[in-house]
Amino acid sequence: MRKKILFIINPISGGRDKKKIPGLIEKHLDKNLFDYRISFTEKVEHGFMLAKAAVKDQYEIIVAVGGDGTVNEIAKAIINSKIVLGIIPFGSGNGLARSLKIPLNIIDAIKNINTLNIDTIDSASFNNHFFFNVAGSGFDAHISQSFAHNKIRGLVGYIKTTFKELRNYIPQEYKLNLDGKVYLRKAFIVSIANSSQYGNDAHIAPRADVKDGWLDIVVVKPISWYKIPFLATRMFTKTAESSKYVEMFKAKKIYIEREYDAAIHLDGEPRMEQKNLAIEIIPLSVNIIVPGNVKKK
Repeated sequence: MRKKILFIINPISGGRDKKKIPGLIEKHLDKNLFDYRISFTEKVEHGFMLAKAAVKDQYEIIVAVGGDGTVNEIAKAIINSKIVLGIIPFGSGNGLARSLKIPLNIIDAIKNINTLNIDTIDSASFNNHFFFNVAGSGFDAHISQSFAHNKIRGLVGYIKTTFKELRNYIPQEYKLNLDGKVYLRKAFIVSIANSSQYGNDAHIAPRADVKDGWLDIVVVKPISWYKIPFLATRMFTKTAESSKYVEMFKAKKIYIEREYDAAIHLDGEPRMEQKNLAIEIIPLSVNIIVPGNVKKK
């Protein structure tokens, strides 16, 4: 029997036109394997609602067509279930897709779905919400909040927002409880990484592995605004951990106390949260279609 598969397309992700995608799915998806349907999101969290409805309708595969935020909406609807996630990357950064080596080319990504090469990855809870790629508190969360209102999407828009906000941001004091070990740090960023990168091949935690049952905690110390480009260069060359401004840890249960309530981000999507944060790994909790060369490390 053909598998029931739903493609959920976010029409605004990445600021790119999605009108051609249904035709490409019709042309390149293997109809001998799949009985497919396509839905478009119309508002925030609509992807989650569409995915939940698809679960009730006994769809076996749900494909996120969008960026990390779209993936998050859909993945959290199927976490710890037998439903399989697919990704056609179409966002500003595509961090999880890049980490899993899912093709960024649309046609190749559709053909990757045809392989039905399924693996299982970790996810994480964050104050009773979920993330699958990278979450955090500090300047990156502040920028995510500002970027959400930016009309210029993609890497250029992100860089412009970063430099606009950089000079005025004040780092917080953090109390980090990492599997029972306590650290006090003043930090520009506290990043919690399931995969290695934010997106666009900017690797905040080069050694993070979505299948190892651990979260990587990256503490970026207060840094002068003019040194940010040097730190960014280290991320793009996967050498962030060698910077004197970066400290890295691994943990499974994380408790964070901040000075005050502030924004966090979950896979690049901002939300306001209380000053106390609780994060925990959820090992091997999402089934996902990946290229054959990254299956079963």
